[in-house]
Amino acid sequence: MPLHPEYQALLSQLAEAGGPALTEMPIADAREMMRVAQPPRPDVEIGNVTDDSISVSDTGLEIPFRVYCPVGQGVKPMIFMYHGGGWVIGDLDTADSQSREVCRLTDAIVISVDYRLAPEHKFPSAAEDCYAALLASEELANRYNGDPNRIAVAGDSAGGNLAAVVAQMSRDRKGPELKFQLLVYPVTDGVKTDYVSMKENAEGYMLTSAAMEWFWDHYCSPENRSNPYASPIQADDLADLPPALIQTAEFDPLRDEGEAYGERLRQAGIPVQVTRYDGFIHGFFSHSQLLPSTQVAMQEACTALKENLNNE
Repeated sequence: MPLHPEYQALLSQLAEAGGPALTEMPIADAREMMRVAQPPRPDVEIGNVTDDSISVSDTGLEIPFRVYCPVGQGVKPMIFMYHGGGWVIGDLDTADSQSREVCRLTDAIVISVDYRLAPEHKFPSAAEDCYAALLASEELANRYNGDPNRIAVAGDSAGGNLAAVVAQMSRDRKGPELKFQLLVYPVTDGVKTDYVSMKENAEGYMLTSAAMEWFWDHYCSPENRSNPYASPIQADDLADLPPALIQTAEFDPLRDEGEAYGERLRQAGIPVQVTRYDGFIHGFFSHSQLLPSTQVAMQEACTALKENLNNE
């Protein structure tokens, strides 16, 4: 299928604007570029938003997060969301729009985690921060009237990687039981480099293969990339993980590794739905307020979250 007309127009505008490639930017500039591209969306109305943090007692770390509560009374399910940005860029503000959308459409509490970024903090810092936030689910449930027995993890791109990793960590370490994992165009493999989509979509569709190499180089040394907490597809055993929805984009370097992870989950007996969005590029989960065509993916994601969080 050809590139969707809305993405053809967007990519044409970006090409006309020019500017250096991500891989040529100082990290501070790359982070600012993402903040400009994905600003907060307070016009997406929900119940209330609170900035908060948790202390990780054995490390002395303070992990910031932002809590999005839906309209209405009663105990609500909780969704731990991890933002994209290649573990290097992105923050609570760049994830604000999609966090609000998920909160509104699922009627659940969304906890957006501000994990430490690379290269200042390399693997496994981001993964351990995200898991530490999950371990605080009982405390957060008490603070925000959440249900610690109805928890999901969710994320896009590097955040999808972290959601998949946290699901494995919680299984391996006997942490909180998860009802669901939403993995949107997730990074799953830092070892295998010859996926067809990584070559077919190497450049021209916003995220490039060169940018993925740049992100990996900043986040994780080559000798650590076979660790399943860096590359979840490298795990020997994917049994006993929560049900999953994996969403991919046709014109995305990460398409095939996301779909391969879905197949591995299926082979392990995990209920999984893999949806490829033809005509879309990497980033569609953050574009639902910008491009009307992408709202179908947000709706599918939130329907799956809501159904699984409310299953007995």
